Parts: sequence; C-alpha cells; structure tokens
Amino acid sequence: MAPDAGTAESSESARLVLLTLAAGQFLMALDSSVMNVSIATVAEDVGTTVTGVQSAITAYTLVMAMFMIPGGKAGALIGRKRAFMIGCVIYGCGSLTTALAPNLPVLLLGWSFLEGIGAALILPAIVALVASNFTAERRPAAYGLVAAAGAVAIAVGPLIGGVATTYFSWRWVFAGEVVMVLGILVLGRRIADAPIGERPRIDLAGAALSALGLGIFVYGVLRSGEWGWFQPKPDAPSWLGVSLTVWLMLSGLLLVWLFLRWEARLVVRHGEPLVDPEMLRNKQLTGGLTMFFFQYLVQMGVFFVVPLYLSVALGLSALKTGARILPLSVTLLAAAVLIPRFFPDVSPRRVVRLGVLALLAGAVVLMAALDADAGAEIVTVPLLLIGLGMGALASQLGSVTVSAVPEAQSAEVGGVQNAVTNLGASIGTALAGSIMIAALTTSFLTSVEQNPAIPAEVRSRATVELQSGAPFLSDAQLKSAFDRAGTSREVARAALDANTAARIDGLRAALAVLALTALLALFFTHRIPTTQPRSTEPRVRG
Repeated sequence: MAPDAGTAESSESARLVLLTLAAGQFLMALDSSVMNVSIATVAEDVGTTVTGVQSAITAYTLVMAMFMIPGGKAGALIGRKRAFMIGCVIYGCGSLTTALAPNLPVLLLGWSFLEGIGAALILPAIVALVASNFTAERRPAAYGLVAAAGAVAIAVGPLIGGVATTYFSWRWVFAGEVVMVLGILVLGRRIADAPIGERPRIDLAGAALSALGLGIFVYGVLRSGEWGWFQPKPDAPSWLGVSLTVWLMLSGLLLVWLFLRWEARLVVRHGEPLVDPEMLRNKQLTGGLTMFFFQYLVQMGVFFVVPLYLSVALGLSALKTGARILPLSVTLLAAAVLIPRFFPDVSPRRVVRLGVLALLAGAVVLMAALDADAGAEIVTVPLLLIGLGMGALASQLGSVTVSAVPEAQSAEVGGVQNAVTNLGASIGTALAGSIMIAALTTSFLTSVEQNPAIPAEVRSRATVELQSGAPFLSDAQLKSAFDRAGTSREVARAALDANTAARIDGLRAALAVLALTALLALFFTHRIPTTQPRSTEPRVRG
C-alpha cells in the first residue's frame, strides 16, 4: 500500500505545482485584456483621458519586452523558484498600488512598471520550473495547461473586467490580483527549484542592449497607429519624409543585432553571456520561437478585432461581449489538455500545422460572416476554430522550445520565448488596429464622396479632418456628435450608413491581414520536430 500512497501523494503534489504555475501565467496574461472594456471608466476615475489609460496598458507590454531576457538570467543567478516568488511579491505590490491609484502617475508606477518588472521575473521562471518539475513525457501536457491558462485569461479578461466595473469597481480586479498572489506564494512552497549550478555573472552591457533594443522596437510598433507605419500621418513626427515608427523599429533591430554581436564576443572570451548566440542557431528552438511569434500575433489581433465588433459595431455591453468570447476558451482548454493526454506520441509538427490551419480557418470564416446586418452569433463558430488552433499550439510549443536545449538553459529560453511572444502580441494589436483604421477611413471617405445627399462643403471638411484616420465609433457615439453639431437628419443618416459599412470594411481588412499571417506561418512549421521529446530521468518532484 505504501507505494500506492506515495504515488498518490506525488501525483497530488504535481497537480498543485501545475496549478500554481498555471495561476501565475493566468495572472500575467489577465492584465492584457481585463481593462479593455473599462478604459473610459478607469480614465474618469483617475482624472485622465482614454489615451492616458491606453498608455498605461501599452507601457506594461513595453516594460515586459524590455526586461524579459534579463529577467530570465536573474533566475539563473538567484534561483528560478526565488525569482518566481520575488516576481510575485513585486507584481502584488504593483497590483495593490494600482488598486489604490488616485491619478495616472501612480497608475503607471503600479500597473506598468511594478507589474511589468514582476512579470519579467515570473514568466521565464515558469518555463524553467515546468522543466524541472515534470519529466519530458509529461511536459507537453504541463506546458499546454500553463499556456492555456494564459490564453484563457486573455479570453475571459473582458468578462471579468465587465462584471467588476458594472457591479463593483475596476479597482476590485487589482485587489483580487493581490489575493491571488498571496495564494500563489502559499502554494509555491511545493515547487521544486531548478538546479542552479555555477552562479553566473549578470552581463550588464548585454542587458542594457537587449532592453533598449526590444523596448525601442516595441515602442515604435505601439505608436504605429498614431504615427503611421511608413508614410507619416498629419502632424506626426517624421524624418526624411518617413514615419518615426520605421526609424524606431530599425533602431531597435540595430541594437538587438549589437546585443547578439556582444554576446558572441563574450562567448569567445569565455565570459557569461545573457543569451548564448549558439542557442539561436538551434533549428528546433528557432522553429518553436517563430511559431510562438505568429501565434501571439494572430491571437492578439483577433482579441483586438472581435471585442470591437461586438461592443462598438453591435453595441453589446461589457458583460455580453465577454460572454460571446467564452466559446474560444472552451476549445482552447480542451485542445491544450486533451491532445497531450490522448495523443502523447503524436507528431508535434502535425499538431502545430493543424493548429495554424484552424487559426486560418477561423479568421477566414469570421471575415466572410461579417456583415452590417449580422448579429453576435456569427462569432461563435470562428472563435471555436481559433480557440482550437490556439489550444493545439499551446499543447506543443512550450515543450518544443525547452526540449531543444539542456535544462540549464531553460530559464534563458523562457526569457527569449516571452520576449518573442510580447513582440508578437504588440505587432498583432498594432497591425490589426492600423490596418482597420486605414481601411475604415478609406471606405468612409469614399462613401461620403459618392453620396449626393451630403453637401460638397461637408465632404471637403470630412476629407481634411479625417486624413489622419477616422475614429472607430458606434452609431450611438456618432448620433450624439451629430446632435451636438446640429447636423441635418439627411446628412446624419447618410453618414451613419457610411460609417456602418466602413466599420465592417475595416474589420474585414484587419482579419484578412491576420489570415494572411496565419498562412505565412505554415511555411515555418517544417522546423518543428516530428517526434515528442523523451527522457528517462525521474524528474517529477513532489
């Protein structure tokens, strides 16, 4: 009976460890979507504008991108478990500061800086701790559940934010995060630490180059919607006639190149690199990282487009918008959990390809179903397909990247992996947003120009005022603006019809780009291995 009892105890301990790490991943991802439905309320509460709150959300992504690789190395220096626990404490302090924030500067300190630093310590440590607590045979399922927890957080974030904002206060979301952090700290004592080995030195020059390179690149991407991707929008900063977005992205890439050259130089001199450049020549690792990039680009683009359609185009409440996104969570979780359980020996490459095809199919079906007269129900089938694709990718990619290198490098992989996912998420949101606004503006101005019911002077004024981009407005917002301006009923009706059609055109254009990106991802799946990683080491810790 003793062996059975021991096995049961070990199994229960492994489940608690997995629950703890998945809870950490859930918490990190929640902030990416939980306040998207409550931006206006938060702005009013802390005495700022919608743009101010959006800057706090984007700064959170920026801080994570800048410090993710150094955060992974910090785990090797102080221990992965300790980095995880310290990161949770910093993140909890950030959540508490945000919950009590009286103004925007305090909000930026808590939400963007403290939570971003905490996440940069936590996320790479999670990757390493999964590797050290589960055998290679069980890692696909473990990584699948952890990745699914993050994706589910993004999917249910709008629902959680809508409930809190509608019935309580948005501050309760961040207060709840503090409670969740305390629970993770209590359960985290059961986690077995990854072996540290010889304590490395921190490459400060490499840390500065990687942080500045990724930070400047991501900042440029995030400002693309306001400044323009290539041609500068009116009154936007530019140099040599080209949008500052391009120059920032090029500067970021140059700094990343210098970072890799510096790291290679350290290796030659037998120093301690932040990331071993040789690791990035690993075909399996770079294949997994590439697919992570495409997954998060498409994923965050979809999470940007679908809520806009539901909440703005259809006028659904925050609660109903969140509820309509839930089908995605169902198939995502099912695929992430059931594929490793029932098909433990399946080819990772086959699963990844099927997952990408599901993402592509979901984007195409949604694009085809969008119509001015369509209802909220049209998103159900596409979101089921997209969730299935995300879950399939989540069930394989984490194991693919970590199994490509020795366990001692798992924290480094975690830092690079999370930097890549944040990069993909930033580009996905910015790309979908800028394409959508560009298509919406073109469609709206074309409809206005061709409509004889709209006076020539109104058409001329609209062309001038909207040349930098038309806002994505609901019918209620547009009617209110027309009422305040005293616009005639005929002109208002024509403009409303044009805006309705333009919104759909903008959403379709964004989905078309996301579908094209998913199709492009298929060309990189050959780098994913065809067999599951296997190990005979008894490394499940209790």
